[in-house]
Amino acid sequence: MRLLRLYRSRLSVMVALATLLIFSFMTSAQSQSSPGEKTKSGSCAHDDSGLKLPAGFCATVFADGIGHARHMVVSPSGVVYVNTWSGDYYDFDKTHDGGFLVALQDKTGTGKADVIERFGETVQTGGAGGLGIGLYKGSIYAEINDRIVRYSLPAGSIVPKGGPETIVSKLPLGGDHPMHPFIIGTDGSMYVDVASATNSCQPKNRQPKIAGDNPCTELETRGGIWRFDANKTNQVFSPAERYATGIRNGEGFAFDSTGRLFVTQHGRDQLHSNWPELYKPEEEATLPAEEVMLLKSGGDYGWPECYYDGAQKKLVLAPEYGGDGGKKVGVCADKSAPAAAFPAHWAPNGMAHYDGKNFPKRYRDGVFIAFHGSWNRAPYAQGGYNVVFQPLDGDHSSGNCEIFADGFAGPVKTPEGATHRPSAVAVGPDGALYVSDDIKGRIYRIVYTGDPAGPAPKGTPCPSISAPAGNVVASSAQPPEADTENLPVPQGSTADMVALGARIFHGQVGGAACTGCHGANGTGSSLGPDLTKPKWLWSDGSFAGILKVITEGVPQPKQFRSPMPPMGGAQLSDTQASALAAYVWGLSHPASK
Repeated sequence: MRLLRLYRSRLSVMVALATLLIFSFMTSAQSQSSPGEKTKSGSCAHDDSGLKLPAGFCATVFADGIGHARHMVVSPSGVVYVNTWSGDYYDFDKTHDGGFLVALQDKTGTGKADVIERFGETVQTGGAGGLGIGLYKGSIYAEINDRIVRYSLPAGSIVPKGGPETIVSKLPLGGDHPMHPFIIGTDGSMYVDVASATNSCQPKNRQPKIAGDNPCTELETRGGIWRFDANKTNQVFSPAERYATGIRNGEGFAFDSTGRLFVTQHGRDQLHSNWPELYKPEEEATLPAEEVMLLKSGGDYGWPECYYDGAQKKLVLAPEYGGDGGKKVGVCADKSAPAAAFPAHWAPNGMAHYDGKNFPKRYRDGVFIAFHGSWNRAPYAQGGYNVVFQPLDGDHSSGNCEIFADGFAGPVKTPEGATHRPSAVAVGPDGALYVSDDIKGRIYRIVYTGDPAGPAPKGTPCPSISAPAGNVVASSAQPPEADTENLPVPQGSTADMVALGARIFHGQVGGAACTGCHGANGTGSSLGPDLTKPKWLWSDGSFAGILKVITEGVPQPKQFRSPMPPMGGAQLSDTQASALAAYVWGLSHPASK
């Protein structure tokens, strides 16, 4: 009996210890839970993103520094695949070592990728990267140069072991929009954006007061969506596969739950710059609207003859085709209007229909859109640089959009000043929303920590599509750019002329939008060269050479895709042009000590 009592006593102690260990383990596991798991408080202890999100949402930096990340796709097992573009496009850094395609995997559940593997073509093999990427029947499809290729993924590996097969080749390159984003449907139909080579189909691109080609023969091979078969190899691009036309630049695609296909549209630029008699300076910033369109076979969405006026809520005739500044409709009455519209020049890139279950139910009836951010709103405040949610009801919007995620750019929302720029969005199998950044190669992961069945939070309402441009933004430049007294003066000019040139450069006089391409400090962006260094692409750097560039423009610029119109698209007098040349000359010539 004594032995039995002793055994029972020891057994009770063992059970108690085991219970304590299990409780401790569960407590520890809860305290180290993945950011994707719900907590009672809905707190965001792991949020290191710096983003502004609606209540209950949290974000982590899933990966960083992977190259200029563009579109993404997430596999059923949660591996995030990213296509990255060439560093040459960004003009400020070395292309990332290794392949342009990146596989990211979180194996520990921390909300961060702990496995990063690169594959695909490299700079050494002639690659320049791409935008489009997709997943179909267990294979990765990716755009590279003028092709879309397919990589088979072997069992047990997140990256391919062999080379790719070509699905489509000889896609058009060059011009304003050389990229080829795409999406693949469940039936294998592959819809490819073949964007326009020009702004508005002018024979001299982006030049003032030049009518558009009529007919616009560019539409035979550009400015639309082409359909191919993802199951077939060695297809060759031709006009025959065109699915829809009149789409200037459709970077984002999304299928809804019924199979309807939506596509974004970047609206045209430079209405005031090229047609100052018809448009006010502020209308450069407020027209035309950006769009999401319901894609239909044979559809014509209006470019280049039409653009969408968000305030009037209709397509109107473009000035290159007889438009009068927004009154005439003409052939636009027969074109397809958008399903939703957004403020001008925000640049809608990647788009995703939310089909996950982690977010509240209201988000399952709409699309998330990554707005890359504007340049053509200068000298007024730029816009975009955010992720927006657009609710949908069937084939049309069911309300105004809301800003879901903001703070990517940091304190300066300009092409040259933004710290990060949203490029694409994708939904993971666990319902997390991924956002890519193409400046520093960051991937964000956003989850909801509240109860998806509970009340849904809302983001900040988007600005009204008819809101005015606001005031001209004061320059944030620092000396010597901001203090023209410290700038040298070219021979034959004066300090007063340099000061006037500074005001023109920053949009305070003459209606010029120089900062949109060259940056508020003149240090350049992906759209225009750095003017503060003694390296000249378009002239010899002399005052006379700079003045010639300003007055004549640059129809075919070196190392940049888009032409510069004469006078930067403004109506400058001879004196104003000389003052601007004097200021630009001073930026690149250090003052003598």
